[in-house]
Amino acid sequence: MGEYSKALSSYERSLEIRKIVLPPNHPDFAQSYNNIGAVYGNMGEYSKALSSYERALEIRKIALPPNHPDFAQSYNNIGAVYGNMDEYSKALSSCERSLEIRKIALPPNHPDVAQSYNNIGLVYGNMGEYSKALSSYERALEIRKIALPPNHPDFAQSYN
Repeated sequence: MGEYSKALSSYERSLEIRKIVLPPNHPDFAQSYNNIGAVYGNMGEYSKALSSYERALEIRKIALPPNHPDFAQSYNNIGAVYGNMDEYSKALSSCERSLEIRKIALPPNHPDVAQSYNNIGLVYGNMGEYSKALSSYERALEIRKIALPPNHPDFAQSYN
């Protein structure tokens, strides 16, 4: 709804409650910081978004086993912020790390693997490396054709 201050207040209140009732570095803290980062990203406050996403990643490194799928979410979100900040080499590195984790943690034709390829394509496109972008987008489409029903909305993203 675009009511970012209300969203931020709710997520911050949620975080405060979690700090009272949960042990330090519980994985739910990471989700709180992830949600806060998303709001800041939507507000265009990328440094705050990045800080929140990095805090989520730090907690996940403590609370979760290596290559847990939630790490991929963290790296994906960090990559998206770097992309919005026009720091494409950092964006690419984060998106590629997200893909690496998803390839380990998920089945090979999982829709999240396709999303990682799509995000890598987006970064390459922004860098002007169009053949690499196309290759990544085509890989995302291949996976989606296997993993999703024919009229799934993710196909619109691939064809676009």
